[in-house]
Amino acid sequence: MTDPTMRFTRRDFARFSLAASAAMLGGSRTLRAAPPSGEPIRIGVLHSLSGTMAISETTLKDVILMLVELQNRKGGVLGRPLEAVVVDPASNWPLFAEKARQLLAVDKVSAAFGCWTSVSRKAVLPVFEELDGILFYPVQYEGQECSRNVFYMGAAPNQQAIPAVDYLLSEDGGGAKRFALVGTDYVYPRTTNQILQSYLKQKGIGDADVMVNYTPFGQSDWQTIVSQIKAFGSAGRKTAVVSTINGDANVPFYKELAAQGISATDIPVMAFSVGEEELAGMDTKPLVGQLAAWNYFESIDTPANQAFIREWHGFTKNPKRTTNDPMEAHYIGFNLWVQAVTKAGTTDHDKVIETMVGLKQPNLTGGVAEVLPNHHITKPVYIGEIQEDGQFNVVWQTPREIPGQAWSPFVPETRNLIGDWRAPIRCGNYDTVKKACLGTRHV
Repeated sequence: MTDPTMRFTRRDFARFSLAASAAMLGGSRTLRAAPPSGEPIRIGVLHSLSGTMAISETTLKDVILMLVELQNRKGGVLGRPLEAVVVDPASNWPLFAEKARQLLAVDKVSAAFGCWTSVSRKAVLPVFEELDGILFYPVQYEGQECSRNVFYMGAAPNQQAIPAVDYLLSEDGGGAKRFALVGTDYVYPRTTNQILQSYLKQKGIGDADVMVNYTPFGQSDWQTIVSQIKAFGSAGRKTAVVSTINGDANVPFYKELAAQGISATDIPVMAFSVGEEELAGMDTKPLVGQLAAWNYFESIDTPANQAFIREWHGFTKNPKRTTNDPMEAHYIGFNLWVQAVTKAGTTDHDKVIETMVGLKQPNLTGGVAEVLPNHHITKPVYIGEIQEDGQFNVVWQTPREIPGQAWSPFVPETRNLIGDWRAPIRCGNYDTVKKACLGTRHV
């Protein structure tokens, strides 16, 4: 079988073009630095380009290639060119671990940007910890993890799931009294729903008013499940769906909702994994008014976001290509890594990790992301309604950025835990009551 590994260097740049722009992505004027030279600094791109998750992950590979090209136009990093090493784990979780080992042990990448599902992140985590690599993870996840070798650029539950449920419970969100928690059967939906069930109970929602359902990756037949949701919502109490369905299974799920006449006014669906990229492949007319919770929407009108969209359209040569939340997470993570390497004066993994905490990077929506001691970042939260054109109209947002929590205070076993990779704690699961590290302390 052909090895799907690809390398993108300066020699490949002629294959791509960027729209002429007087502004760089941060909003300031482009600085033309001396061309980078010397041994390239390699970074890994660990995203599925085939299989059920390719619908979501291929775009994330593309945005890293764009960011690499832009950085090389600005002189590279430490005066050296960047080289992206792209692999295809093909939506195969064991293959993610194999490709991660290849990137770190064979290709000697300085950092890797990748994974979407938590099962893929869990698969590569032991590899990054064993080989002391650095992974920038760009997607919302279930929390309950804090690794020294991972920087979590996506939302923790308190930066997406909890605010989304608060909105659905509120008068503005319809005042839901019953919840159908519907997800793909793997760690992210199960752990997120464990947190949400505990949280809903604290909010007075009883067990009888919570329906939970899981389906395999790539689920195509939703008739029975949607019928169950419809019956669950017919009890005379306002019902909402919280969807942690991932990948291409979203397309037939929303089609079945429309086929059974379920609209946003009947039973609103709050999605955590449906963004502009996924909507681009759907008939959005029946979905108008359905909801999603993210930390970024393409429709947010800021100078930085408009510049980013222009660069993206120029790079892809396609003015219809959308942007989305995980793309912004990669934008933030990539620029934070560039900052850290520049500040440390080296690509040495340990020194870069030590340098990351406290760094700040403007996001695309007008705020600032700061790297916290638990390797999460600060993020705003937005609730958006799906529009007919496949974009989102923001109907609610937090007044400020929210610091990401590695461990949920709504789960009894983790309510006292924090992650803090600074001295003297240097621990990802530090018990603030016992004053002890429950895992491995980094010396």
